[in-house]
Amino acid sequence: MTWFLYLLECRDGSIYTGIAVDVAARYAAHEKGKGARYTRSHPPRRLLAVIEYADRSAASKAEYEMKRLSAAEKRGFCLQRNVLWCLHWPGAAADRVNQG
Repeated sequence: MTWFLYLLECRDGSIYTGIAVDVAARYAAHEKGKGARYTRSHPPRRLLAVIEYADRSAASKAEYEMKRLSAAEKRGFCLQRNVLWCLHWPGAAADRVNQG
């Protein structure tokens, strides 16, 4: 089953990293305060990146490595790598998530 690593930019400028099978549903949960504990106190502003992995194990390993990076390094990753999308404007995340 395909899993995705995703990066959320939070309203305070921090970046949350997570994995999910359905990124759109997970993003909606984060927005409603039903996601991770971190995003309850740091609500998401926008989706920065989504990266596809073959299975949960691969996505979990990538998540572990990504969480070791600083916010600046994560932003650099978005700019330099071939991710499914990197968004750099407010409000674009919901449009892209709903289309995918």
